Amino acid sequence: MNPRRLLIALLSALLLSGALTYFLTRRINGKNGRPAAQATQQYVAASRPLPAGELLKPENLTLVEWPVKVPLPGAFRKMEDISGRALVYPMAARQPVLEGYLAAAGSGIGLTVKIPDGMRAASVRSDEVIGVAGFLFPGCHVDVLVTFRNEAISSPGTQIVLQDVEVLTVGQRAEPEPGGKAENVSVVTLLLKPEDTQKLVLASTQGSIHFVLRNGADRGRIAAVPVRVGEISSEARSAAPAVARAHVAATHPYEVETITGDKRSTMKFE
Repeated sequence: MNPRRLLIALLSALLLSGALTYFLTRRINGKNGRPAAQATQQYVAASRPLPAGELLKPENLTLVEWPVKVPLPGAFRKMEDISGRALVYPMAARQPVLEGYLAAAGSGIGLTVKIPDGMRAASVRSDEVIGVAGFLFPGCHVDVLVTFRNEAISSPGTQIVLQDVEVLTVGQRAEPEPGGKAENVSVVTLLLKPEDTQKLVLASTQGSIHFVLRNGADRGRIAAVPVRVGEISSEARSAAPAVARAHVAATHPYEVETITGDKRSTMKFE
């Protein structure tokens, strides 16, 4: 056999096998490096930031892609399913709308959507809101106190009338100021049971309303005992022992018995 031909055949075989190996390697690496297409489905979402109480309309809604492998319970596929319903909580842009974010159909708009069944919203003016210097925010919990100033009450006093009450609005705001900015207001709206609204209204006619902030996790209650001026006045405390001593002395007078012959006489001294 001609050695030259044999050499040419060997070189051709090497070139062919190298080219085939290179081609197959590119195909395999291409398949491994390219991510597989992920199946998605569309959900209804907010097209822009929406505040609580906003009425949902097609113009403030959009559709977003969501992975099928990541289920989203309570989400909606069609805008018409939620059009006309109001938000209970604020939403960010492109955030999917869930059933739990929405008020019941026909419950109204604005603040009314944040009032649960069986509860009431009552607004009250307080001279002492400034006393907490803007630390009252929607969603915080307070105790409500009243300082009685009534002609029928001889000694003014302060009484806790409501405990662990949720604040719905502060002034005209139903949501906290971004960044927690302090704001002094004169009117606060509280979320109350119907019977507690009666207590609040009556208390507001009897004196000054005060709010006391609670720890957000504190749901405890205490026995509400009124405090009178006499209990905090040093003058009243110092006068009390003197009255007590006089009372003791008056109930135990000194007696002196005098005997003259067959006559006896008794004299009492205070």
